[in-house]
Amino acid sequence: MHGCGNDYIYVDVSRHPIADPSAVSVLWSDRHKGIGSDGLVLIDKSTVADADYSMRIFNADGSEAMMCGNASRCIGKYLFERGLTTKKEIRLQTLSGIKTLLLHEKDGIVHSVTVDMLEPVFEDASLFNPNMAEKIQSPLSNWRGDGGEACFVSMGNPHYVIFTDDVEQVGVMGPVLENHPAFPQRCNIEFAHVMDDGSIRTRVWERGSGITMACGTGACATAVAAAVTGRRGRQSRIVMDGGALEIEWRESDNHVYMTGPAEFVFDGVAEVELGMRS
Repeated sequence: MHGCGNDYIYVDVSRHPIADPSAVSVLWSDRHKGIGSDGLVLIDKSTVADADYSMRIFNADGSEAMMCGNASRCIGKYLFERGLTTKKEIRLQTLSGIKTLLLHEKDGIVHSVTVDMLEPVFEDASLFNPNMAEKIQSPLSNWRGDGGEACFVSMGNPHYVIFTDDVEQVGVMGPVLENHPAFPQRCNIEFAHVMDDGSIRTRVWERGSGITMACGTGACATAVAAAVTGRRGRQSRIVMDGGALEIEWRESDNHVYMTGPAEFVFDGVAEVELGMRS
């Protein structure tokens, strides 16, 4: 499935368990020798009473991510259209908290999903050390965009949003900044530019996956950063390589709401090296 081109392989592990999802993600995500994807998503029963289902996500390099907005929308579509639930409001357990999915459905088809991404966080010593960023002479301390600025935002996972006129720099700067010492757990990097029509053109370097077509949490972080720096209000349209997401940073509860599409690509059966079928 994919959300705005951000594609993952989804497995219902309540029926098809995977013993080593990190290794399988590396194997299957290879776009030349595997299935090809930005990573692997495991759908399972919830382990807590407050959620309906759970998700785990593994990047293409095998590292486990805290959260993925595009993947969560795809899970909502999968659960409803495959008859695993009749709910149009689903509570999803993730490593960064329980996210609420609101399905927008007509005639049995989920056309889009709104996800309550909870509150943004601007200070987290386990994810970002601003003193390190200021002291080290490196691309991070010098790269603030073309007369712009940068902003750290955690949406359950770390993001560093850089406002610049040249979003194409993501391919050069992304891998350097992802591994900068200011980010103890590495970081997702967004290069963003506010367009004349008010939308925000954004390119994403995802931690563990590289350049991706879209990133849901990255879109949320970009919208929040644009509001914090006075570039936009509390509603933004984030245009990424694979499509656009509508983001609202709601004043009433300080939560960030993301709305966008989710699409099936294909179903299949895959063999893993250890002899398991999934």
